[in-house]
Amino acid sequence: MMRQQLDSVDRKILHILQENARTSLKDIAAQVFLSSPATSARIDKLEREGYILGYHTCVNKEKLGNRIRAFINVEVMSGKKEAFLNLARACKNVIECSCITGDYSMLLEVAYSNTKELEAFVSQVQKFGKTQTQIVFSTAIEHREIPTMIGEPA
Repeated sequence: MMRQQLDSVDRKILHILQENARTSLKDIAAQVFLSSPATSARIDKLEREGYILGYHTCVNKEKLGNRIRAFINVEVMSGKKEAFLNLARACKNVIECSCITGDYSMLLEVAYSNTKELEAFVSQVQKFGKTQTQIVFSTAIEHREIPTMIGEPA
């Protein structure tokens, strides 16, 4: 069960962890003016209540060989959604898959080492319906934290 409201200390903890999930418990405690055990209990509670879903490392996809990033819109045909989702889940190059509104029903974000591999994947996806692929040239704003503090600009 989730709390109705987070207090300012919980919001500050979320802010700190979003900026750097490797911040030590001691440093977080100092920033929120609590003891380490009290801070740890708050973090545990935020995890149990589903505010913190996990801790992730952000890697440089390009350095790992995935130089081509793309977004693929898919108009999944009726009755083929589960099979499509199984394909998306099985493909390690799919970074994210979202159900969306509009002309298309799904949006995939993918990363591939070259356009030939991307083209092969798009061919697989086209079995489920019409697609539209957009290759990313550059990213002006990378993944960033969401505002947690009251009055913080959105």
